[in-house]
Amino acid sequence: MAEERNDTAFPQGWTPFEDPGFIALTGPVYHRDGRKAFAFQAEPKHGNLVGIVHGGMLVTFADRALSIVAMEAMDGAGCVTIEMNTQFVGAAKIGDVVETVPEVVRKTSSLVFVRAILTCEGRPLASISGIWKVLKERS
Repeated sequence: MAEERNDTAFPQGWTPFEDPGFIALTGPVYHRDGRKAFAFQAEPKHGNLVGIVHGGMLVTFADRALSIVAMEAMDGAGCVTIEMNTQFVGAAKIGDVVETVPEVVRKTSSLVFVRAILTCEGRPLASISGIWKVLKERS
């Protein structure tokens, strides 16, 4: 069962991204600008043993945001992550809003290269880059 949330506390202009899969367990994730920008607000469930946002949550968030941008770049074709590189350069606290605006670096007929910087109040938290494989329909 989904946990109750008061989404009025989230910054204005953001819309919850409906995702019934794994992200429903870790989110919610929000989007704006036609799903070009993504954000989440760090909750206690996102914390690690030292009281900051767990790196696994940042990577999960990045994977979802970059995947959506990759699929949209391929006109909605399904895409799966085949490689993702992360460099953590800062930390977020519980209650912080983490944002990213992924960008497509290059696309081919079968691969999409995407990158992003995760930020909190303009401060960088992580640099992410990855490659997504375009799924071909099976006959």
